[in-house]
Amino acid sequence: MPEISRFLGIIIYMYFNEHNPPHFHVKYNDFTAIIEIDNFAVLAGVLPGKVLSLVIEWASAHQSDLLNNWKTLQKTGDFHKIEPLV
Repeated sequence: MPEISRFLGIIIYMYFNEHNPPHFHVKYNDFTAIIEIDNFAVLAGVLPGKVLSLVIEWASAHQSDLLNNWKTLQKTGDFHKIEPLV
């Protein structure tokens, strides 16, 4: 489970050979969620409202990077770290 980014106690990661739609996983303390890359919908899990807002803000700024990571992880297993929210 490659860690893509980490900021403010939030960990963003993706799995190899995942199912569609393209998405990423979020862990914050005891909370976890799966977020769709195309529209930032929560596919599963729950996050505190403030944390979800921060994750969506970060994902909006890095949507193309997330999609590129999704594609390369599925094809080659390679990925790149993405800058944290600042």
